[in-house]
Amino acid sequence: MRQELMSLPKTLADDVARNLVMVAQLIDEDPEQAYAYSRIALRLASRVAAVREAAGFAAYATQKYGEALAEFRAARRMTGNVDLWPVMADCERGLGRPERAMAMAGEPEVLKLDKAGQVEMRLVAAGARRDMGQIDAAIVTLQGPELASNSVQPWTARLRYAYADALLSAGREDEAREWFGKTIEADKDGATDASDRLAELDGVEFVDALVDDDTESDTESDTESDTESDTESDTESDTESDTAAEPDSVTDAEPLDAPDAEADDELDDDENDENDVEHRKD
Repeated sequence: MRQELMSLPKTLADDVARNLVMVAQLIDEDPEQAYAYSRIALRLASRVAAVREAAGFAAYATQKYGEALAEFRAARRMTGNVDLWPVMADCERGLGRPERAMAMAGEPEVLKLDKAGQVEMRLVAAGARRDMGQIDAAIVTLQGPELASNSVQPWTARLRYAYADALLSAGREDEAREWFGKTIEADKDGATDASDRLAELDGVEFVDALVDDDTESDTESDTESDTESDTESDTESDTESDTAAEPDSVTDAEPLDAPDAEADDELDDDENDENDVEHRKD
């Protein structure tokens, strides 16, 4: 990859390299973010095969199989390399075309793959058989010297796991249990969940104590919150009730300067007398 980037101007090569590093760091933990970085690298250097390949794997990780297949094909045209053949076939599966994946498994390119690539192609072909409902054929496809070998290779755990899973789908539970056990022996890094699958077959249930504690804590917190809320609600209700029972000092009290009816009558009489006196003077 470094050699391919040397064909670019120094500053541009550095920018592309930084984005490719981020793709590699994030593709397992945050594939969407890795995909975003791959698009930047692709925009900067679309004619670099390593960039097209990285963009293909980022798209593949986000299940954009059509886009991934296009990028893998572009990288293959640029390099003439067949290493991407198995993942290209798996993209066909992802697009709902298992027949094409099976056809690719029979192409001459498979013979040019190294041992790891051939095992990967076998896994893809078995998956295509299962997609088509041919579970027994899938089991036969996975059988071979690589599966029977006692030596542990980088692909051994995945191959044994796929075989155990196929056996279980076929209803051969005892054999599946045996091969899940063999998978655990080869899976030193815990790349598969074979131990969980085997425990499930044996009827063992795992309980996460931390989750239970958190749940109880949340329940207690909710209970306390509800109690406080009810108490506050009752207090407010009582306060409103007491307030409603008391008279409204503004509305119910009598006006301070209300006129007296009798006083008004007396004033009217006095005014009339004064008018009579004035009339007599006139």
